[in-house]
Formats: sequence, C-alpha cells, structure tokens
Amino acid sequence: MITTQIQNPKSQISNLKSKISQSPYQAYVYSYPHKTAYRPLTPPVNLANLWSNQNKSALFLYIHIPFCEMRCGFCNLFTTVTHNEDFVTQYVRALQRQAQRVKSTLGKSSFARFAIGGGTPTQLPIQHLETILDIAEQTMGANLQSIPISVEVSPETVTEDKLKLLRERGTDRISIGVQSFIESEVLATQRRQTTPQVEAALGRIREAGFPTLNIDLIYGLPEQTVETFLQSIHAALQFQPEEIYLYPLYVRPLTGLGRTDKEWDDIRLACYRTGRLLLLSEGYSQVSMRMFQRRENNPALPVYCCQADGMVGLGCGARTYTDTLHYSNDYAVGVKEIRDILQAYIHSDEAFDFASYGFKLDADEQRRRYILLSLLSDEGLNFASYQQKFNSSVYIDFSELREVKELNLGMEDGEILRLTEAGIELSDVIGAWLFSLKVQELMEGYELK
Repeated sequence: MITTQIQNPKSQISNLKSKISQSPYQAYVYSYPHKTAYRPLTPPVNLANLWSNQNKSALFLYIHIPFCEMRCGFCNLFTTVTHNEDFVTQYVRALQRQAQRVKSTLGKSSFARFAIGGGTPTQLPIQHLETILDIAEQTMGANLQSIPISVEVSPETVTEDKLKLLRERGTDRISIGVQSFIESEVLATQRRQTTPQVEAALGRIREAGFPTLNIDLIYGLPEQTVETFLQSIHAALQFQPEEIYLYPLYVRPLTGLGRTDKEWDDIRLACYRTGRLLLLSEGYSQVSMRMFQRRENNPALPVYCCQADGMVGLGCGARTYTDTLHYSNDYAVGVKEIRDILQAYIHSDEAFDFASYGFKLDADEQRRRYILLSLLSDEGLNFASYQQKFNSSVYIDFSELREVKELNLGMEDGEILRLTEAGIELSDVIGAWLFSLKVQELMEGYELK
C-alpha cells in the first residue's frame, strides 16, 4: 500500500524537474484516477450498499450518448458511427432500464447539476432526445427547471427543433465542438463540417436564447499556424461565447491521426500563449489551462465540471464517482471493441445493480484527487479546507508540493496554493506528476483496444 507520507522526496523532486523539461503535451489530465487505471472488480460491488454511505443531497447526473455522425481524427472517446435507428432505440431502452435500477439503489437523493455528453447527444432523433430528458426528470427525479444543465452538440446536428426542445426543458448551456473555423484544418482531422455550417449553427444557438454558449477550439492541428489559430479565436468571439475551451492536440493511439505517419511542427505552446493573451484582453478569466469564462454579463456563471465526487453516470461510457469508488463500463477506442461493449450494455438488466469495472480509492488516492483537482483550477489548493476534510496537513502528507513553489510553478496566497502562469501552462505535467505509483503502473499496463 502506498503511504500518505512521501518516503523519498528527493526522487520526487528530480522526477518533477525532469518532467517539466519535456514537452508539456503528453496526455490530458482533468480527471483522477485516469480511466486506463480502471480494472475488473472482483467480486462486483453492490451499488445499494455502496451508495448507502454517500452524501446524496447534491449529486451530479451525467448521461452518455455514444453516437456521432463521424469519428474525428483526434478522438479517443467512447463513441461509434456504426449505428442505425433500431440500435439507437435499443440503447435508449437500456438507458431507461439502467436509470430505473440506479434510482432504486440510490434511494432518497437529489441532483444539483445535469449534463448530457458523448459522443454527440443531438445526433439522436428528437423523440429519443426527449426520452433522455424524461429519464433525467421523471425517472431520476432531477428538477430540470431549477438546476444547471449542459448539453454537447455538433454543428451538423443542432436543428431548430432540437434546440427549442432543449431550451424549453431547462438547458442553459450548450457546448459545441468547432475545433477550427479554417476548413483545411478541420478536413485534416477527418471532419466534414464547413465554416458556413458552423456559423449557421452558432447563429441558431444564439437565437434560441441559451444563457451560456461554450465553443471548443483545438491548437496544434495539422497545417495550422499561430496566425490561423488566432483567426479561429476571433471568429468564435464574433458570437460572444460566455465560455471558450482551448484544447491542445494530443495524438492518441488507435485514433485516426494516431494511425498516420504524418509529422508537423509543434506550435502548441506558442498557440496557447498567444490565444490566452487574446482571451484575457477580451475580458475572459482563465479558470484552468483549458477553460476561459467571461462573467461580465453573468457573475454567477457556474463552472461545469464532471470530476467532482458524487456523480451518477448513466449510459455505456459514463463514469460514476463516489468517495471510495469510481466505476464504469469497460473502455475501448476500436470500432469492434466498442460495438461489443455496447451490445453487452444493451442486453443488461440485473447487472445494473453492480459495479464490475472501476478503481477503489483508498485514503491516499482520495487526498491525491483532492489536491490535483484543486491545484489545476483557479480556485487553488486551500490548506484549511484540506485540513478540515482530511484532518491532516498538505505538506505533511505531500511534502513534494513544496517543489511546485521552489520551481516557480506555484505561489501561496494566504492559505491557498495556486499555480503561477508558468505552472498553469504545465498543468498536464504537474497533474501527471501527482499520480500515485499504483495508478501509473495500472495505466502503463493497460492494454489498448
């Protein structure tokens, strides 16, 4: 078992120094533990027993829709493009069965937030999209008119009738994956969208009256330059989004780009720095390495984060978080493997009463998760809050954190440790450095499929 007290801090110091001298773009870190650290649970965990010990007064409900109209070249999400109407109907029916059984295991509970992701939720026919909202409201008991609701969409699927349905049912945030307003850059990622199509979709979203619009952009794309990346940001700003996410391109195994031999110049750090400065000059605040918000018209703008404890995930590909266990279905990227996992999900019933694949968080892992998620956001790591939650001191439990300050990657503001500008741009490196040896070994031993 890994102890909370670091036994050999010098080795950790050296490891951090060596890590920050390498590329800051090796893998996304926005969750802990990573999904590739999940393994089969033997025996499976009874969900009624698990949830009986959890605080269920303000849960986050997430529903996963694993369908897309195309597979982007950079995507390693759990999603498929090989589906028909009958298969989608079977999936929605399985979701209904899962929701009924999960609600039964939860018992008395309430939801403070709700999100539909994927995949592309608006890829669903409108009658199935309405069923998903009914599952959240009628089966799970979420009050959709009184809690923040976020839905992911694509330019090809946001029709007026679907937007009207989402807005009427309480959705207040739309997140759209544009990635680039330059068609040649989009085409290089194996997407088919056109710039006029994207602009028309954004116009419809704005006309529908959603309080929060988020636009995702990617930097480091094939054929992209710093100048064309700035062009995409300026194009996005024309629609005055409340949020913009700037994602560095990561080329992952088994993805479309990961299968090519193509090489291109690494301009990601230059893109990040110039893009960040542009957004700050336009009145945006940086919430994390990737997330920028403009609060001038809505100071109470909520931060949508699916990595907090107390999250209930429905659908194949969704993850569920409790204090002591994170669990999901099996994970894959390959077409056949995803299809097999979906087929098993569609035919499940009593299996929904158990968690059979996941990661158990002991006291050490719970502390690491708390530190990592706090440090990688603008809220920072609050020493007093940590003390109250874990009845211990941050620097006693993780003495290597002092090196974050000594390397000028973080600074203390009273009782809070926050990343500096240099630290924020190295967020993925610092986050991975905080992973436990157990999680690192599980990730390294994970068999991609």
